[in-house]
Amino acid sequence: MSNGSCITEFLLLAFADTRELQLLHFWLFLGIYLAALLGNGLIITTIACDHHLHTPMYFFLLNLSLLDLGCISTTVPKSMANSLLATRAISYGGCAAQGFMFLFFISSEYFLLTVMAYDRYVAICKPLHYGTLLGSRVCIHMAAAAWGSGFLCALLHTANTFSLPLCQGNAVEQFFCEIPQILKLSCSDSDYLRAVGLLMFNASFSFACFVFIVLSYVQIFRVVLRIPSEQGWHKAFSTCLPHLVVVSLFISTGMVAYMKPPSISFSFLNLVVSFLYSVVPPAVNPLIYSMRNQELKDALRKLFPYTIFQHQ
Repeated sequence: MSNGSCITEFLLLAFADTRELQLLHFWLFLGIYLAALLGNGLIITTIACDHHLHTPMYFFLLNLSLLDLGCISTTVPKSMANSLLATRAISYGGCAAQGFMFLFFISSEYFLLTVMAYDRYVAICKPLHYGTLLGSRVCIHMAAAAWGSGFLCALLHTANTFSLPLCQGNAVEQFFCEIPQILKLSCSDSDYLRAVGLLMFNASFSFACFVFIVLSYVQIFRVVLRIPSEQGWHKAFSTCLPHLVVVSLFISTGMVAYMKPPSISFSFLNLVVSFLYSVVPPAVNPLIYSMRNQELKDALRKLFPYTIFQHQ
């Protein structure tokens, strides 16, 4: 690459500049990371081991937990290591790999959330056709399409971004290597606009997914509100609301991160927003999905009888 000879490493944005705050950041991120590993690991193990949960909804939830683990493992360990070692550096190759992996996991997760909205739409609005429309082979193909789309998206953006000549320094205004932040270091406006155009194309596709999710839930709520029994309401909302909360958290924080005006570019704001959409969702998604899902809590009690779920 043409810029590989002049930039050998990047300097990431630090959460703190004093040793005490660096250690506090390390322990805080360690706690969040362990909570994400535990929560998502419990969901993956429970769904894999309990045959009652071998349904489309839980199959997609298992994939979501895998993506959450990949997403948080791409950014948090490196940030923890930098705080512990009191450094900001990441190698050029490491930055490219981190940017690719993060975009791969985050894009795949968004596409998977779109698939999960379709799953809830069919389950609520077309229950008699659920087994036909979402058979095991169809579910595998849909999950593979989400992972594959994320991979192609990440490959395209990473290859395009890191092929550009970078001459605006090597300081990245983010605590991990994020593609839009790397683009700010490009030399020419034409290269920058070309890369931004590619991002806008991807954003339009993401917006189409967002419209699909919204329309799916409009139809779902129209059907749910016609259900006469309170028990039917509770069952429908217990499976739909967690997904809706996760989607809302994911999209709202992502929109703030990627659609805020370039003039609003404060280091602290960048850190807070990136923390909200890259670290918080993987850590809280298991809690959101398990709180109102009695089926999942029962399976957790059976598989892990001495956990907190046994006493709830």
